Amino acid sequence: MANKTTEPRPIEDTVECIEALAEIVKKNDLGKIKISTEDIEIVIEGKRCPPPAPVAPMPVIPGVPASVPSAPAAQQEAKSEEITGNIITSPIVGTFYAAPSPEKPPFVKPGDTVNAGDVVCIIESMKLMNEINSEFSGKVAEIYAKDGQPVEYGQKLMRIE
Repeated sequence: MANKTTEPRPIEDTVECIEALAEIVKKNDLGKIKISTEDIEIVIEGKRCPPPAPVAPMPVIPGVPASVPSAPAAQQEAKSEEITGNIITSPIVGTFYAAPSPEKPPFVKPGDTVNAGDVVCIIESMKLMNEINSEFSGKVAEIYAKDGQPVEYGQKLMRIE
């Protein structure tokens, strides 16, 4: 019986393949996709949100005016939710690490200034440590991911102002 030898694919090809699969799961609202070979098994699970519960209409009581939020209040609420700055998202599925090792300080923390190209975190995927570089220059306003937390493709990692 002859052994088959195959050339290992470059990691960039594997990462591109995983990203494409994650996009397929997301676009088609799939629950899970699983691909297996002799050497590797990839499982990508999509977000499955339960449908929103139906909202019962408020009963109308004669003589009592209906409560309707005023337009300025609704606009103010919408403005408070606006996010300014640039968002760095995860290019791959993996585990977020804020520092190069547990005993080292984090790459960045809120308030730090970064330049485009600076390493801001690491995402471990398939036992490979992938340095994530900032695409933007500015100040780190917020870090959304927690150290050691699993992250999905496209998930917000941090905001740069």
